[in-house]
Amino acid sequence: MARGFEHGDAPAPRDRVWTVPNALSVIRLVLVPVFLVLLLVLHAHAWAVAVLMFSGASDWADGKIARLFDNQSSRLGALLDPLVDRIYMIVIPVALAAAGVVPWWFVATLLGRDAVLATTLPLLRSRGLTALPVTYIGKAATFALMSGLPLVLLGQYDALWSRVVLAIGWGFLIWGTAMYLWSGVLYLLQVRMVARRMPRIASGTPAR
Repeated sequence: MARGFEHGDAPAPRDRVWTVPNALSVIRLVLVPVFLVLLLVLHAHAWAVAVLMFSGASDWADGKIARLFDNQSSRLGALLDPLVDRIYMIVIPVALAAAGVVPWWFVATLLGRDAVLATTLPLLRSRGLTALPVTYIGKAATFALMSGLPLVLLGQYDALWSRVVLAIGWGFLIWGTAMYLWSGVLYLLQVRMVARRMPRIASGTPAR
């Protein structure tokens, strides 16, 4: 059973809530509606790009901080960070497609991958799991996509420099999409191993 406190009033390291990575994840979550207003209502592309760039940098920073400092890792962070990543990977491409910045086939590719992986959740839960650990290639794919999206948005201006930025942005998106799909394949292989090696749990047993 998990312990809420140890050594008096000090929270156990894995049960911490108030950590820098968690704060960054919450800020990123709050910035999602801000980005939507900037892009779709105010058409303030420069500010929308700034929000995406900050979100991408903070996504990298919160993971780095959690790995470097033991007192900055937490169970909440392990759940919150991938959840916010997933929200960004759904909301941002859809918003950019609605604004005519990226094609809908690109969005369909990303969402299709996630929809396929979502079908594995009942199997994982039948083995007492809520999800599988995020892989390095999956994080790299998310970082590449979240780096490419603001560059593609910045490349919408009618200038030579913006065309260069647009090309670089699509380079990130193509590479990120390839890694995103490959990480999905690796996830499915992990699910297959879980199905083969882990027995089903009895009904009512809590998931891990």
